[in-house]
Amino acid sequence: MKWSEEAGQAVSKVPFFVKKRVKQKVEEEAARSGAKIVTPEHVRKSQKKFLNNMEDEIKGYRIETCFGSGGCPNRIFQDNDLVQKIEEKLSARDLKIFLKEYINGPVRMHHEFRVSISDCPNACSRPQIVNFGVIGACRPMVSEEPCTQCRACLDACSEHAISFTDESETPIIDMEKCLACGKCIRVCPSGTLAEEARGYRVLVDGKLGRHPRLGRELEGIFSAEEVLTLADQYLDFFQMSHIKDSRFERELEQKDFDDILKEASRIGRYGHDSLPVGDPHLENKA
Repeated sequence: MKWSEEAGQAVSKVPFFVKKRVKQKVEEEAARSGAKIVTPEHVRKSQKKFLNNMEDEIKGYRIETCFGSGGCPNRIFQDNDLVQKIEEKLSARDLKIFLKEYINGPVRMHHEFRVSISDCPNACSRPQIVNFGVIGACRPMVSEEPCTQCRACLDACSEHAISFTDESETPIIDMEKCLACGKCIRVCPSGTLAEEARGYRVLVDGKLGRHPRLGRELEGIFSAEEVLTLADQYLDFFQMSHIKDSRFERELEQKDFDDILKEASRIGRYGHDSLPVGDPHLENKA
């Protein structure tokens, strides 16, 4: 649906994490009136309805996704079922009822448990600032295939995580800089750079608000099933922390959260194809 310039300006200052939903509601309001162009009046009416009936819009959780499923060329992982499976887990928790009992008042949007899934490290859906963030990942490795020294990987890597030396006949990967986007693998003509593990990076405990914080990244690359396992564990901890009647972010310093980190280390040693990644001694450390 087309928008008038004035209507577009009216929603331009809406926070990015709700803008898509707000625009959808405004367009629904315009459609009900039979309009073909969204006007500021539709924005005002939609805003009034939303403010008066905000709790009706709340599910207790919110899932944001990027445009990867629509054919983004940067997309890494092709598992379209992950969003649906995570939503099934969230829906089964009755989080709106749970939060209403805990908050002792109306449940607002900022109370919801937030999940964001990005299909590549560009992270358009901002998984770093939600309770549970997921980022598609493809970790490279140097194979035994001879390198042609074309150095296409150097141009492909925007993180400068790949280098060559006079003594080296193959590229050197700095895993501290690598974001597992997989671009170097796609441009390598000789197969010298190959896929070591494909799956997801997982971040937890991010948030906005008055005291914003980037999420912590759990160590490893996880398969879709492993992501679901971690989501279950983190939801358990989220609800348990609220039942204790203590601030969630403070509880993250307690022993309960260590169990999630240990489980992440244990199962995160392998990617989707069960290829070893990271520290092979993580199992003993956990």
